Amino acid sequence: MPAKQGDLFVLDSPLLADVRGERSLMAFPFFALSKGKWTKPLSYENGSVSIEIVPTSKGAATIYDKEIVLYIASLMIARLEAGGEVSQEFHFTAHDLFCVTGNNPSARSYTRLSQALERLQGTQIKTNIEAGGEGEEGYFSWLSEAKLYYSRTKEDGGETRRLKAIRVRLCDWLYRAILRDRQILDYASGYFQLGPVERRLYEIARSSCTDGPVEIELDELRRQLGYQNSLPHFRHVLKGIVEADAIPDFRLGLIGPEPATPGGRVPSYNRVRIEAKARLLAN
Repeated sequence: MPAKQGDLFVLDSPLLADVRGERSLMAFPFFALSKGKWTKPLSYENGSVSIEIVPTSKGAATIYDKEIVLYIASLMIARLEAGGEVSQEFHFTAHDLFCVTGNNPSARSYTRLSQALERLQGTQIKTNIEAGGEGEEGYFSWLSEAKLYYSRTKEDGGETRRLKAIRVRLCDWLYRAILRDRQILDYASGYFQLGPVERRLYEIARSSCTDGPVEIELDELRRQLGYQNSLPHFRHVLKGIVEADAIPDFRLGLIGPEPATPGGRVPSYNRVRIEAKARLLAN
């Protein structure tokens, strides 16, 4: 007698711990900073770190698709901290993923989930960042496998398809980084309510300010975010974010060599100072 669909595997969800992520994944621009379809290749290099991202015709994996990677990483970290065995395969429900990331379980959300899984499996990444003490040549995708399992029920004379679970296989690179390096940082509860730029600013702040405040050149910050528009455009956007104090747990300040003058000339900023709000309060 064939096994029932629900007997194929044991679910790893629900996620009962906080959302956590791997430090390199926080610090560097591995995802397109876009809500829409992004089909141009992306790259980042700072002298010691290089990243290349090659999208498919359906687009590169985006900062919103990253929610799934963070969810999977959090499942893996929770299992490790509980002393359990971990593999590269994870099984979870869309409902729990939506609960964690704050998405409504609508038909549109399920469609977006399916498309995000395709982009995560199709986008090709190449980096010189070592994971688990090992470097690797060539490209990888975030998910080497992604499948959605459905059941069918008859209702009102028709047939309804219901998503039961999702099975994915995490890439070797991120699996090694989490399992061996253990450079794990937690995310603020409000992360998933942030916009694309604010998400990346939070991640850079969280991964950079572990030992105190940091200062970053404005253009380097722009590139580290993966921001594709010009530096003047980025300066304008960042100024609004700083004034709104929009980054959870961190305070950003724009600094530069040209302060505002009595005549009202707009100051020129070329650096950003980032520090943890908790550290400010403690001092």
